[in-house]
Amino acid sequence: MGVRRVMVTGAAGRIGRAVLGLLAERGVPAAALVLDDPGDLPADLVVEGDATDPAAVRAALDGAGAVVHLAAIPTPEWEPAERVFAVNTQSTFTVLEEAGQAGIRHVCLAGSQAAGGLAFAARELHPAYAPIDDLLPSQAEDPYALSKLVDGLTAETMARRYGMGVVTLRLPFVGGFGERLREFADRCAADPGLHARGLWAYLETRDAARACLLALDVPGPGARTVLVAAPETLVPQPTEELMRRYHPATELRRPLPGRTVPVDLTAAAELLGFTARFTL
Repeated sequence: MGVRRVMVTGAAGRIGRAVLGLLAERGVPAAALVLDDPGDLPADLVVEGDATDPAAVRAALDGAGAVVHLAAIPTPEWEPAERVFAVNTQSTFTVLEEAGQAGIRHVCLAGSQAAGGLAFAARELHPAYAPIDDLLPSQAEDPYALSKLVDGLTAETMARRYGMGVVTLRLPFVGGFGERLREFADRCAADPGLHARGLWAYLETRDAARACLLALDVPGPGARTVLVAAPETLVPQPTEELMRRYHPATELRRPLPGRTVPVDLTAAAELLGFTARFTL
């Protein structure tokens, strides 16, 4: 990665810390934008501030050549709907606008599989087809999913506005083996319905960080959306059996043998050169 410094928003979060750690391993300088400095981040510049604040973003971008934007309210369940939508969309606009003004041309955005609308809907929804891909029509009816869809439009706009390359990673459930991932997998094995809305997809934290850095190496301008996940689900039951049980009306466009995750990972492999290394 031939950049001077990578600026990471939301750097004190689960994926943010992993990104900083991976940058440190590779000897790449990092700048961290955080609401509150925890005092232990492996970054040569730490800026306390909000990603919706242009001044804070500009300060964190000083000397940066690329951006990983992770800061967001990650669920519509903790904050009022208007705040979830406003904060998420404003932070993405602000980070991309300031990055473009600073001449930065490589940005990774943390998107979410929840953009499809299933995860936080007030009723049971089902994907039109599987494996899902970036062309799947969204059924968003919650503010978090809507914010992620708007982020995608913002990425397209900024790519045109500044000749910027922006890769949005649609992430599934992310966690480490030593924390919530193993515990969640055990619960889902006993009751697969717990993660039916997420199509039983997951990604280990270190893989999520690696995907973020690979996104910064994608050449050329333009906005791209890439789905990333481990190649197999986090439950022991066969995927096609699960789809018939929990998403019976969903069209299966190709066989899903064994525990194959019902997510199309073609773009992750071809555009990013990414395949998950840490699997259950």
